[in-house]
This record gives sequence, C-alpha cells and structure tokens, in this order.
Amino acid sequence: MDFILGIFNYIKDLGATTMMPIIICIMGLALGAGFGKSIRAGLTVGIGFIGLNLVTGLMGSSLGAAVQEMVSRFGLELSVIDVGWPSAAAIAFASTVGMVIIPVCLVVNIVMLLTNTTQTVDVDIWDYWHFAFTGALVAVLTGNQIYGVIAAILNMVIVMVLGDWTAKGVEETLGLPGVSLPHGFTAAYAPIAMALNKIIDMIPGINKINFDLEKMQKKFGVFGEPILVGTVLGLVIGVLAGYGIAPTAASEVYAGDMGILGLGVNLGAVLVLIPKMAALLMEGLLPISDAASEFIEKKFSNRGKIYIGLDSAVGVGHPLTLSVALILVPLAVFLAVVLPGNKVMPFADLAVFPWMFVLITPVVKGNGFRALVIGFATVTSGLYIATNLAPLITQAAVLANYDMGTATAISSICDGANPLTWLIVRLHGVSPIVGIASVGAVALAMALVNRKKIKKEAATLRSAE
Repeated sequence: MDFILGIFNYIKDLGATTMMPIIICIMGLALGAGFGKSIRAGLTVGIGFIGLNLVTGLMGSSLGAAVQEMVSRFGLELSVIDVGWPSAAAIAFASTVGMVIIPVCLVVNIVMLLTNTTQTVDVDIWDYWHFAFTGALVAVLTGNQIYGVIAAILNMVIVMVLGDWTAKGVEETLGLPGVSLPHGFTAAYAPIAMALNKIIDMIPGINKINFDLEKMQKKFGVFGEPILVGTVLGLVIGVLAGYGIAPTAASEVYAGDMGILGLGVNLGAVLVLIPKMAALLMEGLLPISDAASEFIEKKFSNRGKIYIGLDSAVGVGHPLTLSVALILVPLAVFLAVVLPGNKVMPFADLAVFPWMFVLITPVVKGNGFRALVIGFATVTSGLYIATNLAPLITQAAVLANYDMGTATAISSICDGANPLTWLIVRLHGVSPIVGIASVGAVALAMALVNRKKIKKEAATLRSAE
C-alpha cells in the first residue's frame, strides 16, 4: 500500500501542467488514438494549461496588488486571513484523507462508469484535492479519518453527477465539445444557480432583463469587445485602489503598482488571452475526445455519450464569466467590510472568482443580469461560509504542519467558501451518522437519476442510428 501511495504521490507532486500531458497521452494510447496523436495531444494540453496559468497568474498579481492597496487605503482590517487555494490544496493533500484520495477517486470514477451513474472520465486528478479538503474538515470535526474518506467519496459522487448535468451547457454556451467540468469548487455553485435562475423565471418583468455581452458587442462595436470591457474594469479598479495614472517609480511596477493605465491594459489582456489559451487546450483534447467516442461506440452499447472531465480553467475564458468576476472583485471587498458577522477579507483567492461563475454562465445561458444577481448571492453567502469554516480550516492546517506565520485564523474562498463542502461538513457536525446518511442519500438519489438519464440518452442514440 505504501508503494502504491508513493506512486500516486509522485504523480501528484509533478504538478498539473506536467501530470495532465502524461495522463492525456496514456488515455490517447489506451483509446487507440495512436502514438503520434497522443503525444501531440498531451503536449498541447500541457502547453494550454501553462498558458492559462500564466494569464491567470497575471490576473491574480494585478488584482491582488490593487485590492491590497484598496485595503490599506480604506483602513480595512478583518481577523481571518484568506490564504488562497494553493494553501488549501496543500493542507488537503497533507491530511490523511489526502494521502489516499487519488487512488480512491480513480476507483470511484471507474465504478460509476461501469454502473452507468456517470458519463465522465475525470482525468483532472490534481483537483481531487477539493474532495480531500472536504474529507479533511470532516475528519477534524469528527475525529475519525474513515468518516473523512467517506465524506470525500460522497462529495465526488455528487460533483461527478453535477458535471454530467451541466455538460450540455458547457458544450453549447462555453464551446467545449465533449468536455464536462466535475470541479469540486465550480460545480458546487451550479445547484444554487439553477435554483435562483428558476426563481427569477417566476418574477414578471425581472425575468425579461438581460445584459447580453454578445449583443452589446454588436451594438457598441469595438467598445463591447472583451478587450475594452476588461480595460475599463481595470481602470475602475485602479481608481478605487488609489493608483496614479502611471507608476510613480519604475520599481513600483514590480511591487504591484502598475498605475491605472497599466492595470487597465493588463486586465484587458486577460480577457483576450484566456480564451485563446483555452482554445489551445481544446485543440489538444479533441483527438482524445473523438477516440473516446469511437471506443465507447465499439465496446459499449448502453453508455451514451462520454465526456472528458477537466479543470474548470478551460471554461473561464467566456467573456461573461470574466466580466462578472472582475465586477464582483471590488464588490466582494466592500461586502467583506460591511456584512455583519463576516471575518474574512478576500485577498489571496481573488483570482479564483472566475472559477465560481464558470458553470453559472451556462445555467443562465449567458444572461449577464442573472449572472450578476446569482454572483452577488454566492459571494455574500461565501463570505459567511468561509468565516464559519475558518476554525476547522485553521485546525486542519495545524495538523498538516502548515506554516501560518503570524496568522491565528485562516480560511479561503476556494474551498473555504464552498457551499457543498460546508453542507457536508455541518451535517456531519450534527452527528457522523446523520452526515453519512443524509449526504449518502442525496448522492445515491442523484446517481440513480443520472443513470436513468444516461440509459435514456443511450437508447435515443441507438434508435437514431
């Protein structure tokens, strides 16, 4: 067992940009795509991820520095530090649950495929940390590692089904054929978006409001394009940060202060470059997606369509997703200050705001008004969730020997503000049996409903042939 865990830990430690090309290449070979196509597909996916990381890193550093200036400028101070997703992932993988999460999740995915309870082959192994994070908090709360592993498994089952249910929207709205997004953070907001979208549908007048970026682009020409939208949002954030028109000294550019104009150009670049990097990543995935479809058609007759499960980074390039996220970044800081009872100041995880809206965008079918309303609700509730889970996250960090520096309490937006994680953890807080029974019942019900859907879709495909 130690040897097997060592292999998986070695693969995990390679990092997503190295691990994904290897996994994609092996998948291509296993599905009969050929050696040349598989190698090229794997490398293209890896390069696409590197490009995405570079651009989102640019966004994170630009926004992070600007928000830090806003915090200093307005004298904002809250007691819980947002340490960001890299720290949350490190804490999750350092836990006992995290040590076994990769082989356990691979087995769960295989079982779900064989039982027709999912259509997704989740190759995004690195992001299994989201499930480990939930399990680690449950283990801390209950004092039992087995309960933590079970919670992580149930978390994955729910997210896998949500990935299937939103896959059609991912294809149509985000332009990602053959891809689903069973991402532990992103998928958690899909049910909330579905519920709020239904409520808005029932409100006369309000249900007719729509900020359609594509229509805006046609109406306003160049001024409706993502490059201009991103630049204007960057200029506004720069003004709120108290930047000058340009950096007051060259050295300040490297310290983060790039001036209002510099921030505007940077965020304009983000809205242009992220879709291009996502397109490159999709170029690498298409041969594998085609090979997977052919393989399923030959070997199985009752599986329906098969999706490749990926990191939701591939979907952040939609103009609406990025625009809403950039609007809500300064709003989140404002809300953190004015909301009674909140103790978390969003900071290190400001760059992950687009990940919150990746599946909200297809749920609302690109309706900007609804995305903003749902975004406001998720950010508000997320701050309270992050505050509520902060003691458990801090305790998990101590057990994982995470260096918190001078901080006495830590949390994060990803996954500390995750509503699904919060629900699973707090149900286990009532009692472990209540947690396992209630979450297990939901996971089983969703899996069975999904199985019925998959069978129906497979029958439809057979009759069409």
